[in-house]
Amino acid sequence: MRPIRAVRLRALSLALAVALATLALGAGCTESEDEAPAPGATTAPATLDADEGVPGVSDSRILFGQSAAFTGPAEGLGLEMRRGIEAAFHERNEAGGVHGRTLELTSLDDAYETDFAFANTRRLIFRDQVFALIGEVGTPTSRAASPVAHDAGVPFIAPFTGAEFLRDPDLDNVLNLRASYYQETEEMVARLTDELGVTRVAVLYQNDSFGQSGLDGATAALARRGLEPVASWFYPRNTDAVKMAVLEIADARPEAVIMVGAYRPVAKAIVLLRERIDPVFMVISFVGSNALAEELGRAGAGVYITQVVPQPDDDSIPVVAAYQQALAASDPDATPGFVSLEGYLAGGWRSRGSSSAVPTWTASASSTPFATRGPWTSAACCSSSGRTITRGRMGCS
Repeated sequence: MRPIRAVRLRALSLALAVALATLALGAGCTESEDEAPAPGATTAPATLDADEGVPGVSDSRILFGQSAAFTGPAEGLGLEMRRGIEAAFHERNEAGGVHGRTLELTSLDDAYETDFAFANTRRLIFRDQVFALIGEVGTPTSRAASPVAHDAGVPFIAPFTGAEFLRDPDLDNVLNLRASYYQETEEMVARLTDELGVTRVAVLYQNDSFGQSGLDGATAALARRGLEPVASWFYPRNTDAVKMAVLEIADARPEAVIMVGAYRPVAKAIVLLRERIDPVFMVISFVGSNALAEELGRAGAGVYITQVVPQPDDDSIPVVAAYQQALAASDPDATPGFVSLEGYLAGGWRSRGSSSAVPTWTASASSTPFATRGPWTSAACCSSSGRTITRGRMGCS
């Protein structure tokens, strides 16, 4: 059985907001309105004594908040993102925290639903008084949550989405870790057309802002090469109702299908499409490699997934070796994976920034300094039927 392989994005700089001691927030806000509870569990009690009016900061700890999918078709992404963040926090706390303060995370389940994401974000900011939000999972949920954070002056760190709207320079509280979906789809189309000679490309996408971002990116990348999708069809978000999309795409007889969706509907679509056609499948990284591999089993052969972080089992890369050690210490039963590695990078406050900054707090989110871990250079090797898609070795400076 051939495993699902990963297509590496080239030369991606991963800018991390790691200098916690000067990471900024707007003035503290209060809210008396009760919020609708999300459908899942909360981790870490959210009570603290404020430090000089800065929400989420006390003499002993710094509190972060996360709204993500811990139930539903995207639950694997939320669970793994949280696992990685907690591994990074555990690692930092074992080393003494940040100027004696431990890092803590309180997480709320939004089930990948925008209404819950909005309510959770208001609860985390106004009731729980978190210092920053971290690891939101998804484009539609980030679209619901990020304006709340922006209006409150709360940092919105490393959302698990490559949506273009979060790249707006006016959103000075948003700290992006991952590549954009436009970058990912450009890499997909480049490999398919420039190296494999594919000209007939279809797009299956989720019917929301996430799927639209991927569709727009793929369409633009094809247009730069004088091409257009031979078919593009959607499925409803938070469902696996992909049959209509499968029939429409199969009728177009594509050589390749770019897939923009969550792992359960994507897996179902791959299985159904293979009953009719035999294209190359390229899947955007949001899908979650481990979760998709588990869903597909033996049907995962020949499926390719773009990735925006290094190979999680390549301990020749120092940050990956550190991640493996931190994950084993935090959760001995956990299996390394791309999503938890991204969570670890998001929560990885170990850099020179956090260890050397003075223990003071400011009130301007836009003053956040950055430390850069990377860049990741070149690419990993993956092939389909003996044809090389990319070559090279991941590097970390």
